[in-house]
Amino acid sequence: MESYPAVEDHGLIGDLQTAALITRNGTLDWFCAPRFDSPSIFGGLLDRQRGGYFEISPVGVDYVSKQLYLPGTPILITRFLSADGVGELIDFMPVAGEVATDQHCIVRMVRVVRGSMRFRVVCRPRFDYGREAHTVDFSVDGAVFRSRHLSLTVNPVQHSERLLDEGDLRADEQDGITFTGVLHEGDTGGAVLYTASPEPPRVTSPAEVTEMYERTRDHWRRWLDCSRYTGRWREVVERSAMTLKLMTYAPTGGLVAAPTAGLPEQVGGQRNWDYRYTWIRDASFSVQALLGLGFTAEAQGYLDWLTQRIRDADESGKSVQIMYRVDGSRDLSEELLPHLEGYRGSAPVRIGNEAARQLQLDIYGDALNCLHLAGLEGLRGSHEEWCNVTRVIDWLCEHWDQPEDGIWETRGGRQDFTFGRLMSWVAFDRAVRLSHDLGRPADVVRWTAAQNAVYNQIMERGFHRGRGAFVQHYATDILDASLLAMPTVGFVAPSDPMWQSTLRAMDRDLVKDSLVYRYDPQASPDGMPGSEGTFTMCTFWYVQALAESGRLDDARLTFEKMLTYSSPLGLYSEEVAPSGEQVGNFPQAFSHLALITTATLLDRLLDATR
Repeated sequence: MESYPAVEDHGLIGDLQTAALITRNGTLDWFCAPRFDSPSIFGGLLDRQRGGYFEISPVGVDYVSKQLYLPGTPILITRFLSADGVGELIDFMPVAGEVATDQHCIVRMVRVVRGSMRFRVVCRPRFDYGREAHTVDFSVDGAVFRSRHLSLTVNPVQHSERLLDEGDLRADEQDGITFTGVLHEGDTGGAVLYTASPEPPRVTSPAEVTEMYERTRDHWRRWLDCSRYTGRWREVVERSAMTLKLMTYAPTGGLVAAPTAGLPEQVGGQRNWDYRYTWIRDASFSVQALLGLGFTAEAQGYLDWLTQRIRDADESGKSVQIMYRVDGSRDLSEELLPHLEGYRGSAPVRIGNEAARQLQLDIYGDALNCLHLAGLEGLRGSHEEWCNVTRVIDWLCEHWDQPEDGIWETRGGRQDFTFGRLMSWVAFDRAVRLSHDLGRPADVVRWTAAQNAVYNQIMERGFHRGRGAFVQHYATDILDASLLAMPTVGFVAPSDPMWQSTLRAMDRDLVKDSLVYRYDPQASPDGMPGSEGTFTMCTFWYVQALAESGRLDDARLTFEKMLTYSSPLGLYSEEVAPSGEQVGNFPQAFSHLALITTATLLDRLLDATR
């Protein structure tokens, strides 16, 4: 890899247990196996020299490349256009299923649709983030890379009359393999990768990969047929839904915040985190978004994951953690990878996430709101699950009134964050409603008293009279975009003068050309040097707040502007830099969840004005 491609110049493929990123020039530069949170095999995204990559691209010809998804699927098509021919690289992963496995498959199918084109294939894996050595055995039938803990098999795709000969495939000086081959109009070639395959390498026929392609295509189109969304933004909403599905670990139902680690919030800075884990908050938001689209089975899967985490915490005598590994385990110890230079020199590269140990009180409101919305759709838990919920709310009654680390996982010390109090109010409110709606026993008197106490405290201490706005925490006058959720969760009426003045203050301080900063780290130090871009989820929340406050035209224009910041494939990272490029881990679940809920809200409000 000669340089780092832009974050947004990647497409995502996956098999519901792990995922891969592929650049617009045909380079696979991020792939972890056997799970999202496993060590990388290809990690060139974080170090172009030491990370490893798998490139398939034209050689010996000038070309331009473009990417698209096969409609209704996450099958990625990279088109190479030259005067002599047009080639297509089709990347996908056959669905791995709901049973955890070490065996995963990536199909990289190449075909020429006009003229002829010579392709070069370079495969240079680097196991365990480039820390683990490997051997390579190869022949014209393929290659096997073996490290101490994992193997990677590369099977060439070609007809019985070989497109390769002994001289075409060779080992290179970087413990990889390189081979070239010419394809003519109608020819199909490429490679199929397998992790932990018990079989020796073998030549794979075009008919076999075509069958794999058709099965994968049909699976995703059947899944998408379950969507009931018919609104104004169908294509972008469906792409977001598929992206979220790709980021779901099927064996447990957990949704990773992003399939990547270490992509910086500021290029060259230190705000580089590992997002390959499942947050309570993200799983809760997922239920709301997917129920709105009609994906009840997926919503139930996230509910199952959430209730299992509550059950595990109750049985172990520990509090609910803010995030977990995809299998539900709690250990996310953070470590640095000093041998990797980081994306475009953005060091350090971190794996694991120390924020798992933080106290974030908002997660209880997220979880209870999720259970409440699920109950409205007829997804009701068991008696045992209700008993676990009551113990969580009883715990919150005793612990809500304390400093915490906040939704943004700052490392600058605990504060009385207003958003944490807001979502504690939501937790009590939804718990009382659930008890009533389900006819379940509960200490409603105690819960209601706590709910009222939180409400009064926010109104007395969370609203800064001098600013005329609700503020980030009780000891500051700084604004925070997380509070855009206040009217959405029902804490204040959109027409309330206190809220209207807060929204105007956010317009002035946090909104720049329709994009929204979550807060100002210079004015409110968060324990990390440097700055960051605008936060994509907050921009979508801003659209919701505008719409609910009666500024529907402003809301729609802001939403349409935000759509222009997506990648060419309709994907969003965590943030948008001042230059307009996407920064932070990619793609980001928060961003796509917020897009879906915002689109459905706008549709409903716009339809009501007809």
